[in-house]
Amino acid sequence: MNHWKLLGTTALALGLAAPAMAQEIRFMCYSDGNECEVYDDVLTRFEAANPGVDVVVDVVPYQAILENLPVQLAAGTGPDMAKVTDLGGLNQYYLDLAPHIDTGYWDASFGPILNWYRVGDRQGYYGLHSQLTITGAFVNATLFEQAGIAMPGSTATWDDWAAASRAVAEATGTPFPMAIDRSGHRVAGPAISYGAQYFDAEGNGSFEGFGPFAAAFVGWNEDGTFARDVWASQGGATYQDAAQEFINGQLVFYYSGSWQVGRMDSQVGDLFDWQVVGSPCGPAGACSGMPGGAGIVGFEQTQHPEIVAAVIDFLAQEDIYAEVAARTRNLPAHAAVASAGVQFEGASPAAQEALTAFAADLADVSPIAFAYQGYAGNRAMFGITVERLSQAIVGELSVDDAVARMGEDLAAAMAASQ
Repeated sequence: MNHWKLLGTTALALGLAAPAMAQEIRFMCYSDGNECEVYDDVLTRFEAANPGVDVVVDVVPYQAILENLPVQLAAGTGPDMAKVTDLGGLNQYYLDLAPHIDTGYWDASFGPILNWYRVGDRQGYYGLHSQLTITGAFVNATLFEQAGIAMPGSTATWDDWAAASRAVAEATGTPFPMAIDRSGHRVAGPAISYGAQYFDAEGNGSFEGFGPFAAAFVGWNEDGTFARDVWASQGGATYQDAAQEFINGQLVFYYSGSWQVGRMDSQVGDLFDWQVVGSPCGPAGACSGMPGGAGIVGFEQTQHPEIVAAVIDFLAQEDIYAEVAARTRNLPAHAAVASAGVQFEGASPAAQEALTAFAADLADVSPIAFAYQGYAGNRAMFGITVERLSQAIVGELSVDDAVARMGEDLAAAMAASQ
C-alpha cells in the first residue's frame, strides 16, 4: 500500500527535512484484527507531513513474523520496521530510537514495559508497545444456558472449569469441551498457577515446577476434555489456535487472549452469547494469565534510521495511540491513554465487557509471568514447551520424560547462546 500525500504542518515538529527523493519505509505487519489497516490509514498523516516519505505496510501472516522475519534479519534483508511479539529475542537487531525521541515522554508513557525490549547491555529505547495483551478464557454462554449448568465463579479452578465444560459439552452435543492455543506463551499462565517457576535462583530460565501442569494438561488431552488435535496435529513448535472452533460453536471453553476480542465480536455476531471469564486458579494459589502483546520496532539495518524513529514516535503520541487503540479494540500500554480510558469503536456490548474483563485480570497476573514475558530466552522456552508437551500428548514421551527433556533442551539452548 503506497501513499503519496501533501505537506502537513507537523513536518517541522517531527524534525525531518523534506527529502529530495522518495524514501520508502517498509513496515512488516501482521493483524489479529484490523491493526495493519488502521496503521496504514493513520500513517497517511505522517506521509502528508513528510513529503517524499512513503511508508509501505506489508501485511503478512503471523507465522511469517515468527519464522521468516528472524531469518531475514540475520541475512541483512529485513524490513525497516515491523510489528513483533518476540520482544527481547530480536533485540540484537533493534534500532535504538533514543537519539531521535523524547525519552522522558517515553518513560512516562510506557514505563517498565520498555524493559521487555531490552537485553543485557542493550538498554536503549527500542519498541513501541502497541498492544498490551493478557491471556484468558472465552466461554460460550449460550451453551451453558442450554445445558442448564451454572458457570463456575471467579475463584474457580482449572478442575472446576474442566468438569463444567465436559458436562456442558455432553448435555449439548458440542464436540469439544475445552481448548488452548498451541503456544508456549499461552500455557505459561496456567503453568504458573500450577507451580511453574520459570526461573532458577540465579534468574536463569528454568522449567522447575512445570511437572504438575504438564501432567494435568496431558491428562485432559487424553480423556477428551481438551481438543487434542490442536496440539497433536502439528509438528515442532508450530503455532495453532482454536478460535475457529469456538466461533463455529464447537467449543465450550477457549483459552486464548484479549487480542481475539475483535475477531469474536465480528465473526460470532448473533450466533451465540459469549463472554470472558479470565484465568482459572491452580493448586499453587495463583489465578494468573500471561501478559504480552506486540510492539513496533525499527531495525539497525535500515538506511533511514531517523525516518523510522520518527514514524514510530508518531504512533507513540498520545492522540494517535489513543485513536489506534480505540479503532483496533486493543488494551493500551500507554499510561495516559489507559488512565483516560478508551471507548472502543464499533464494539458490541459483549466486546466492551470482554475488554473490561481482560483489563481487570491484569491485577491477578503473577510477578513470575511479568518477568517471563520480559525474559530474552522466553522464545526458546516457548518452543521447547510446545514440542515436548506435544510429544507427551501423542504418546511419544511420558510426562516425566517430556519435562526432563525440556530441561535438557533449555540447557543446550542456553549453552548455544553463550
